[in-house]
Amino acid sequence: MPSTRAVSRGKAPAPAIPAPAIKVIAENRKAHFDYHLDQRIEAGLSLTGTEIKAVREGRANLREGYARIAGGEAWLFNVNIALYSQGGRYNHDPVRPRKLLLHRKEIALLAGRVSEKGYTLIPLRLYLKRGRAKVEIALARGKKSYDKRETMAKQDAQREMARALRKRD
Repeated sequence: MPSTRAVSRGKAPAPAIPAPAIKVIAENRKAHFDYHLDQRIEAGLSLTGTEIKAVREGRANLREGYARIAGGEAWLFNVNIALYSQGGRYNHDPVRPRKLLLHRKEIALLAGRVSEKGYTLIPLRLYLKRGRAKVEIALARGKKSYDKRETMAKQDAQREMARALRKRD
C-alpha cells in the first residue's frame, strides 16, 4: 500500500546567486565637482600582464584621464597605472593609451554624443569585477564656476543639516 505522505520529487531550489564582488581600485571624485554627468557606461579595459598586476595592487590614478573615440575604437588616455613592483624590464609605460572594450553600438552612440558641443568622456571608477578590470566612463559636460559654487553651497547645507540632526539626538 502506498504511503499517503507527500514526497517531493522535484529539484531543490537553486541557491541565490550573489551579485559579483566589485573591488574599487581608483575613483575620480573630482569629476562630480567639475562636470555635469549625463550617461554612464561600463567598459572593459585591455591591459598587459604587469598592468593588471599593478591594478590588483591598487596602484592607479584616474584624475587626469579622459577617453576619445578614434578610428571606430574607444581609447583611454592619461590614466596612470604605476609600474608593477616585480615587473623588472618587462614593465609597462605608466600613461600609455589603453583600449576600451565596448560594443560597436555603444561606441557609435558615444561618438555621436561627443561630437555635440561641450561633451567629453571621462573615467569615473576603475574596479575589478569577477577578476577583470573595468572602467566606468561618463558622458560629461563641464561646469561653469558659478555651477561649482552652487554645488559647494549645497554640500555645505547638507553637512550643516547632518550636524544639526546629530546634535538633536
